[in-house]
Amino acid sequence: MRADAHVDSDAVARAARIRLMIFDVDGILTDGSLHFGAEGEVIKTFNVLDGHGIKLLQQSGVAAAIVSARQSPIVARRAADLGIAQVHQGMRDKRIAFEQLMAHNNLCPAACGFAGDDIIDLPILTRAGFAASVPNGHAEVRARVHYVTQAGGGRGAAREICDFIMRAQGNYEASLAPYLT
Repeated sequence: MRADAHVDSDAVARAARIRLMIFDVDGILTDGSLHFGAEGEVIKTFNVLDGHGIKLLQQSGVAAAIVSARQSPIVARRAADLGIAQVHQGMRDKRIAFEQLMAHNNLCPAACGFAGDDIIDLPILTRAGFAASVPNGHAEVRARVHYVTQAGGGRGAAREICDFIMRAQGNYEASLAPYLT
């Protein structure tokens, strides 16, 4: 469901049940580009709007987690900056990470959301209670999710997802209150 289209009531109902929101990294928290430094290190660019949205979502009572097929120290650093303790990297089979996260948090799939953009994400996207993707996500992914953002990965998509969940749960205005006084 596109964010610029009529809001799908099923997507809203699904988002209202979320207690854990899981984010893929490449293509969701970043734009999917991989920049290599002179020494071969991978450089990733994250968006501050996305980061603040994740912090607000956590403050509203929804836990956040990261699941990535790649292994990167910069992802661990970004997760620490955002207060995300549940980070699963190097997960070629993301289904395993999803099962571990559900068990650790004592949650069923309906209480978990996932944002992903490529077919490697389908094992979680097709099981999660709320599935989201980005406009440039793979067509097979976009066809199977409950919500497609207007913003691209690494360009506000995670923030849009967080805002959508907080609105669905009736917490959005409360998240703004400290900034409006």
